[in-house]
Amino acid sequence: MLSTRKLKRQVVALSPRVLFSLLSDSGHETTRVSRCRMLVSWSSRPVNEFLESSLTNLNGPTVVVGIQGGFNHQSYSFSTLAGTILVQARDPAKLCMEIENAIDEDRFNDAWKLFEQHLHMDGFPRKSIVNKLLTSYSASLGVPWLEKAYGLVEQAIEESKENLLEKEPLIYLSFVLAKCGLPVPASTVLRKLIQMEQYPPVTAWSAILAHMSLTAPGAYLAAELILEIGYLFQDGRVDPRKKINAPLIAMKPNTIAMNIALTGCLLFGTTRKAEQLLDMMPRIGIRADTNLLIIMAHIYERNGRREELRKLQRHIDESQSLTDTQFRQFYNCLLTCHLKFGDLDAASNMVLIMLRKAREARNSFATAALFFPIDKKSSPGPVSQESLSHKESGGLGNNRSNKDLRISYEEFYRDRNFLKLETEAKEVLSTLLVELQMQVELITTERGILQPTEKIYVKLVKAFLESGKTKELAAFLIKAEKEDSPASNDDSALVHVINSCISLGWLDQAHDLLDEMRLAGIRTSSSVYASLLKAYCKANRTGEVTALLRDARRAGIQLDSSSYNALIEFRVIQKDTKEALHIFKEMKEAKIPRTGHQEFEMLVKGCAEGGEAGLMAKLLREIKEEQAADSGVHDWNNVIHFFCKKRLMQDAEKALKKMRSLGHAPNAQTFHSMVTGYAAIGGKYIEVTELWGEMKSIASATSMKFDQELLDSVLYTFVRGGFFSRANEVVDMMEKGKMFIDKYKYRTLYLKYHKTLYKGKTPKIQTESQVKKREAALTLKKWLGLN
Repeated sequence: MLSTRKLKRQVVALSPRVLFSLLSDSGHETTRVSRCRMLVSWSSRPVNEFLESSLTNLNGPTVVVGIQGGFNHQSYSFSTLAGTILVQARDPAKLCMEIENAIDEDRFNDAWKLFEQHLHMDGFPRKSIVNKLLTSYSASLGVPWLEKAYGLVEQAIEESKENLLEKEPLIYLSFVLAKCGLPVPASTVLRKLIQMEQYPPVTAWSAILAHMSLTAPGAYLAAELILEIGYLFQDGRVDPRKKINAPLIAMKPNTIAMNIALTGCLLFGTTRKAEQLLDMMPRIGIRADTNLLIIMAHIYERNGRREELRKLQRHIDESQSLTDTQFRQFYNCLLTCHLKFGDLDAASNMVLIMLRKAREARNSFATAALFFPIDKKSSPGPVSQESLSHKESGGLGNNRSNKDLRISYEEFYRDRNFLKLETEAKEVLSTLLVELQMQVELITTERGILQPTEKIYVKLVKAFLESGKTKELAAFLIKAEKEDSPASNDDSALVHVINSCISLGWLDQAHDLLDEMRLAGIRTSSSVYASLLKAYCKANRTGEVTALLRDARRAGIQLDSSSYNALIEFRVIQKDTKEALHIFKEMKEAKIPRTGHQEFEMLVKGCAEGGEAGLMAKLLREIKEEQAADSGVHDWNNVIHFFCKKRLMQDAEKALKKMRSLGHAPNAQTFHSMVTGYAAIGGKYIEVTELWGEMKSIASATSMKFDQELLDSVLYTFVRGGFFSRANEVVDMMEKGKMFIDKYKYRTLYLKYHKTLYKGKTPKIQTESQVKKREAALTLKKWLGLN
């Protein structure tokens, strides 16, 4: 009799047929299975362990090897002292046929169960079955099936079975994932395609990018994808003359893809990421179209790049193909930027020029109407946000049914140049641009003529008052009224501003504006004087009451009964009964009606009750809700950004120090410029760590919050430099703020620079700092899913 060790060695090397003979010769009952493969499954133990335990007990129960057929199969077991073996036989070819039939009949559950059986028995099925499974699950538009299809792709890549995955099914899967609102897996599939060197053409992936950009995480990922793909083409790295580079050249970002990514960044507030894309454009040879010019203007305005806007203005003014809406967007951006920098002269001059041109256009239009009658029904009116919202109902929240989303793989595959996807990308871009256009608040258009809205008056008035430039404010409003005459003096912007100042308790500013109005020869109603007089009486300001009464009498203003009552009450409180009687006598002689004028009280009451949002109501809301902006911060941010862009970090540090000494608090944009500047140089991890410490102290001491772009740049620097403890702190802050984190990017970064770190056994002797660093690295690896 063979020894156990020898028998084990022999059996492990034997084929199933010899194993069958061995078992038969030992006196055991067996059932032979011919022309089939055997699947062995037993208590998660290796087969050789089973053979060792089984063959040492050959006097045990019967071994039966059974055939599995379909889903309702019969299996037999062989029990030993050590455990149980289940030997199942199945023909892979027949199983593949059943999977294919299940897919054709839309029995996705059955198809998946059969696929899992094939996976356990013989690994992945053949290439055609895998790709048919992917395309069928993608076309179903069901999230559970999409997740299974995505999981299948990940498993195939993990097991180095990329050769089973074809390019077109993966593009189709990524497109459907993006269209169904799953931007993270959609971007991952795209990245895997590029990693596999199965380069998708830009006409295809721009459509994927477009649907991703309808959500905040997707818009951020879209910008990351453009940066990653664009990096391959920077500075002429790819020679277009070589035929072998043709698929790679077809993937190169174009203007449509850039417009989509930039607009998504603007709509979801990641404008510094958008500026990185703008910096990359000349390095990969992308030319700007009219849409891109306007998008650039929005980005420069959001980031406070006024000089860049001024450079862009020349191209805007010289362009012959810009629409009225695009002109309106650009000048809205320029006007907003002037206000950010506190340049009230430039902003007010822009408004006055618009008013003058609008008046000239109205006069020309009226003259032309005398000779050529114009149909009012067909003439275009002012463009409003309401009309835009009706044109594009839903915008980013445009939810379409599954029927609208459905696109068959056959139709997709026949379009070899992806022209339909390119058309769809352009349609989504138009939707995004309409959403961007609806954010314009300061300027409107009427018959192609730019005109200021009430919103710009509100912002200008607030800025003038906060800077103490009452005289300049009055001069501006008077000039504006001459260009755009109101229906009456009582309805003028200046009167609304005076009433707003009174309501806010800014009585000196109201009086100064009233004086400027009087000196300019503009007559106003008694209600303004009455409201200011009553406010002075309530504040117990005797000198100002006397001066205002004198001014009103000089201007020939007759006060109402409520003003006289307030004056009498005021004198009685001061125990000046003689003057109180004198005022009462004057009121009686003037035969003032008791009702009097109560316009101001009604106006304030209407604003408080949320009535019609007139100029006064908007101004009150703006002043009460909006905090005063520090325009100096924008100037210093531009200086620091310039130095960081040129990698002159010592100059940037000096500028930051000077900025603090002048009392300007650095904000998220300041820190972002510094962090990206250090990262561009490389190796400046200690400096970034110091900045991170300062940021944490600011965040704990003030209400200042740091945005996704800043924390993402800090996290990237820490992961790249191996500062894992600091990286975990940033991750915690981002997760508490519910910010999106691109884990794929950080997983790739970690594997690139720290793949072999802490992979072996833990050393027996470690310092406390080494233990902490190891724990921090393992925590980060676990978060990244690399355990």
